[in-house]
This record gives sequence, C-alpha cells and structure tokens, in this order.
Amino acid sequence: MGEPLRALTARLGSIAARFMFARYLLASICALSSDMAAFLMLSRIGATPMLAAFGGYAVGLVVHWVISIRFVFDTGAGPSNAQRVAFVVSALIGMGITIAMVGGLSAVGVAPAIAKLISVPASFLSVYAIRKYGIFARS
Repeated sequence: MGEPLRALTARLGSIAARFMFARYLLASICALSSDMAAFLMLSRIGATPMLAAFGGYAVGLVVHWVISIRFVFDTGAGPSNAQRVAFVVSALIGMGITIAMVGGLSAVGVAPAIAKLISVPASFLSVYAIRKYGIFARS
C-alpha cells in the first residue's frame, strides 16, 4: 500500500507544479503587459532604450509581486522579509539580463521594442527558476 500512495503523491505533486507554472506564466503575462506599456511610453517620450527597459521592468516588478504573493506562491501568513528582499534581488537579476540584452541588441541596430521582446524568455526563465527553487521553495 505504501508504493501506490507514493506514486499518487508524486503524480499530484507533478500536477500541482504544472498549475504553479501556469499561474506564474499568467502573472508574468500581466507583468509583461504593464512592463511593455511603460517601456513603449518611455521610449515614445525620448528615453534611451536602456532607461526605458529599466523603467518598464520596474513597473512590471511591482505588478508581478502583487500577483505572485496572492495567486502564485502559497506564502501562508504572507511573505517574510527575506522573501521580499530575495524577490527584489531576483528581479534585479532579471532586470540586468533585460537591460544588457536591450542595450546590446539596440547598439547593433535591432529596434528597441524587438530587443525587449527578445530578452523576455531569458529573463523569464531565469527569474522563475530563482523564485520557484529558491525564494518560494518551501511555499
């Protein structure tokens, strides 16, 4: 009886992980929408591509935080101070990836908006891994 129960538990854990990824993906889409809107607005008013990438990412960070702590990661009584700090640190890593890619690609002639879109998968997967397996690993 122990083996079937372990198999069922493993299967349920796998399903729960997929739902967490789906919730994270939806939260990221919302954050990316606000990020891209702010990026395009800042670009439109004359900000450099790197400054626009910074501003957009900062707006997206706030949106992502609010959604993540409420709908993605079960933080129980709420996020700890360590989780808050680690969330910001993970965002800074993602922001660094984004700014570096937007700056580098823009410098070689890629349109800033296209450069921003190219940076999304690298930043998304890096930050998701940090948050899932590090910051909210016990959630």
